Amino acid sequence: MTSAALEISSPVGLIAAGGVMPFAVADSLIARGINPVLFALKGACDPVRVERFRHHWISVGQIGKAVKLFRAENCRDLVFIGTLVRPALSEIRLDWGTLRVLGRVWAAFRGGDDHLLSGIGRIFEQDGFRMVGIRDVAPDLLMPEGCLTRAAPDEAAAADIAKGRDVLRALSPFDIGQATVVIDGHVVGVEDIEGTDGLLARVARLRVEGRIRAGAARGALVKAPKSGQDLRFDLPTMGPRTIEGAAAAKLAGIAIVAGNTIVVEPQIMIEAADAAGLFVIGLPA
Repeated sequence: MTSAALEISSPVGLIAAGGVMPFAVADSLIARGINPVLFALKGACDPVRVERFRHHWISVGQIGKAVKLFRAENCRDLVFIGTLVRPALSEIRLDWGTLRVLGRVWAAFRGGDDHLLSGIGRIFEQDGFRMVGIRDVAPDLLMPEGCLTRAAPDEAAAADIAKGRDVLRALSPFDIGQATVVIDGHVVGVEDIEGTDGLLARVARLRVEGRIRAGAARGALVKAPKSGQDLRFDLPTMGPRTIEGAAAAKLAGIAIVAGNTIVVEPQIMIEAADAAGLFVIGLPA
């Protein structure tokens, strides 16, 4: 548990984008006796699921409105959580609060996704809030260390995993992605703007086209945060869909850095991996 986790104050504000993670984090907080307030991003957050929780709707770019709502709800601690397609500057709905810090917003947009989120986070922190991460508010949702499945990596898979980690370390300064696929020592794909699901679909397509000739149940998907990344923002995520993609790509399994990757619906994920004969292993950080 982090030092920030020991100081979390209730309520916690969740800046909620798409997917199931905002609601998993909210449920985790409630189980620990901490009240969540969701600040749901229009066009991203699920309008049905968010109704279970206290919430407000905001648009991307409405920094002034968001700050007023954070203060009205007495939310000192804030978390960015969920999937969000990076908006173009022309898509951002500016309010007077955003115009006040427009130079800093523009600077944040000029970097990669991690730079964008950390830049917006710094704007909120300069207004007196504290940005925290999943490791602080919901550590139970993070990947544990060790093998979670009946299948385990063999010697060839272990070598592919080691090479994958080297690749991700080398690429991390360029803010390209957080995953790669290595098969029999060959790097066959790196995550890009399509995300991990897109990477796995690409590998599956390359197999169908005969561009990858290795046999089935070979190779590994390796996921890790970027070196030097602010771990409060944009952590790698995996879940049942990742298992489906890895099975379709005919991989041997998935290796993820433990403690720094969010796991969605872990029990369903493990059952799916066992049914597909895939290994899922948490690597030491």
